Amino acid sequence: MNSFSKGLGPNLVGVAPSRAIYFCTYSQAKQFWNGLLPPDSPVVHMCSATCAGFAASTLTNPIWFVKTRLQLDMNKDSGVTAMQVVRRIYVEKGILGFYKGITASYMGISETIIHFVIYEAIKAELVSHRAELTDEKSSKDFLEFMVAGACSKTIASCIAYPHEVARTRLREEGSKYTGFWQTLGLVCKEEGIKGIYRGLTTQLVRQIPNTAIMMSTYEAVVYILTMRFNTEFYGKEGH
Repeated sequence: MNSFSKGLGPNLVGVAPSRAIYFCTYSQAKQFWNGLLPPDSPVVHMCSATCAGFAASTLTNPIWFVKTRLQLDMNKDSGVTAMQVVRRIYVEKGILGFYKGITASYMGISETIIHFVIYEAIKAELVSHRAELTDEKSSKDFLEFMVAGACSKTIASCIAYPHEVARTRLREEGSKYTGFWQTLGLVCKEEGIKGIYRGLTTQLVRQIPNTAIMMSTYEAVVYILTMRFNTEFYGKEGH
């Protein structure tokens, strides 16, 4: 049973900072690009998603690298720990060793861009439709955000999934894979086109509910904080 939990530690450690960095950067970048470009346009969402994806990938790549190495450890009796993997990588490759596969992560930003452009478009339609009925938010609104998140993530994952395969292969120990395009080419040559979509079903099962909950939670937190700020700010002004 322990084999199913390999890499769980780094995954738990990485999720919180990765999401925090991503959404914080996305929010700040969106404000910045809204001041330079047509507000809330697709190009603003693309630029914001690119900034967020770049920041999150760069800062958290070492965590996901260690996680992947642990998951790829086939020796069930080795009992290798995350710290042992960290020391081994540092001794062999130095700091740069933790960034192997970072090119594939940057290529994966395309998935983020597709996801957010589609999500923001669906969200805009939902908000516009609801505004015609009422200004009040309800649980139904956040349920709709979950559906929007799930749909946009499904489309984005299906389109950009090959980068996941390339990234995992590049992180293998003693890998024969040396670069992003070289990896995809070699996988196609040896395994056919199906090879670059290997594991897609598992990825969708993991990501869709995760993204649906995450996007709905994000919208709920933003709404609550906005309402609280408006109440405190305008309340004080009223006095």
